[in-house]
Amino acid sequence: MSTPEDRSYSASHEWHLVNGDTVTIGITKFAADQLTDVTFAEMKSVGTTLKAGDAIGEVESVKTTSDVYCHVDGEIVEVNGELEANPGVVSDDPYGSGWLVKVKMSSDAGLSTLVDAKAYDAEHAS
Repeated sequence: MSTPEDRSYSASHEWHLVNGDTVTIGITKFAADQLTDVTFAEMKSVGTTLKAGDAIGEVESVKTTSDVYCHVDGEIVEVNGELEANPGVVSDDPYGSGWLVKVKMSSDAGLSTLVDAKAYDAEHAS
């Protein structure tokens, strides 16, 4: 699975896909592979206000529990409803149906700290 070029990536392995004033956030395939099988995912609730660098929730696997971060200011407007019944979707399809939350941005300034797919792959190719 190649790293999609339509989104930006953080050093902490989250991807951010911007669509207007909303950003969809998930974890990268590299992160999913490091976690192995995700067994639980808990995100903050709709309506939660975030600042860039805040945790949006956590994902848990048999190996570890990891916080997941947002890199923009805004408010969570949607949480992936599939996560509760099928947290493994994060491992199986991290760039598609395994997305975690959608955030309506109040500021996109944090996006400038993210890198494109080519730069991310150069640093984290598996």
